[in-house]
This record gives sequence, C-alpha cells and structure tokens, in this order.
Amino acid sequence: MVAHKFTVDLNKPLVFQVGHLGESYQEWVHQPIVSKEGPRFFESDFWEFLTRTAWWAIPTIWLPVVCWCISMSVRMGHTLSQIALMVAFGIFVWTFVEYVLHRFLFHIETKSYWGNTIHYLLHGCHHKHPMDGLRLVFPPAAAAILCIPRCLYQFWNLIKLCATPSTTPALFGGGLLGYVMYDVTHYYLHHGQPTNQVPKSLKKYHLNHHFRIQNKGFGITSAFWDRVFGTLPQTKAADKAR
Repeated sequence: MVAHKFTVDLNKPLVFQVGHLGESYQEWVHQPIVSKEGPRFFESDFWEFLTRTAWWAIPTIWLPVVCWCISMSVRMGHTLSQIALMVAFGIFVWTFVEYVLHRFLFHIETKSYWGNTIHYLLHGCHHKHPMDGLRLVFPPAAAAILCIPRCLYQFWNLIKLCATPSTTPALFGGGLLGYVMYDVTHYYLHHGQPTNQVPKSLKKYHLNHHFRIQNKGFGITSAFWDRVFGTLPQTKAADKAR
C-alpha cells in the first residue's frame, strides 16, 4: 500500500493542516511565499484575531513598562550615567537571548503533528510567509493568554539573583527595551526601505537568512553573536569560489 503525500491547501486555515506534513514539514516551511497578504490560520475569528498584530502595538504596550522599570532605579538613587550603563547592559543581554531563541528554539526541527503545528505558530509561519506584516511581531494578546507575564516575573527573579534590588529594575527594563527594539527592527527589515548603509546592510543580512541560507544568520538586530558562534553566512562570492 502506497502512502499518499499530504498537500497543504493554502485556501483553507493552515494551522491544523501543517502537522500532517510529517517529515516533509521542514522542506515545505522553508519554501517562502512572497506576498503581503497573509494566510488564514484558524476557522475561528477570535483565534484568528489573536494572531494578527500591527507593529506599533509592541512599543505602545511595552515602552511604558520599560519607563516604569527604569524610573524605579532612578527613585532608588542611581545617577543617569549609572542608569544608562544598566539599560545598555540589559539591551546587550537581550541580543544574546534573541540569538539563542532564534537559533535553538525557532529553528528546531520537528516532524510530529503537534511539533510541526507548534513550530508553525511560533516561527514557521514567518518563514513560509515572510512578508506578512501582521504576523511579524509577537502578539501581546497571545502573550497574555500564554502566561508571558509569569515568564517575565521569572526573568525578574533571575536578574535579582545576579543584581541588587536597586539595579534589577533598570537591568530588566533594558532587556525589555532590547526586545522592543528587536521587534520593531525586525518589522523594518522586512517592510522598510533604508537609505543609510548600516540598516541597508542589516536588511540584506536578514533577508539572506530568509531566502538564501536559512540555517545561518540568526541575529536580527546585529550579526555580533553570529560572528562569535560561527553562524555568519558566507557571501555569494565566497559560495561561488568554493
């Protein structure tokens, strides 16, 4: 008996289809469809709504939290220069978290039904439809449902283990600011039209990850950790010379 290969119907909600791809899921999800019109995920309008988020929702929701955290350290007596250093260090730590999550969680290889389904919701959908502007940032509504506030509380407690009570808020605020910068930068790299050399290079670097070498180039806001851990993709010229 010959098993028939499962085919995804792009005209139907995708989330509960992709699990049936099994081992073929990895190949399917890394063949991008370039369209600003994103697919439908769920039959339910409610769940579908939770998957769509405008980019500006991220700074609108999280920047007040960042300011509140930083103000706590200010009220505890730290100078502006001390605050700046703590925030900068928090942002730097976030760039490492960003790299680790993208490389080891978002690009985990799956083949089971629920593994494929969860991966598609987490990151696979972005690689399949990289220009879907409403699914580029992490939905705050979904974050609330997935108990992200509890996860943030755990991160806060983790920072407290390594810092003092007065520096913890600014360090946490810096890390959260790093996340906001990451999500906004990620959106810009897909939909912005940079004119300066640095953002132009970063855009080229990230789109290279989507359309050329998808197992390299995991940094979004910078290529620093790719250089450190040897996941910097080769240039086209270097590929041709091999």
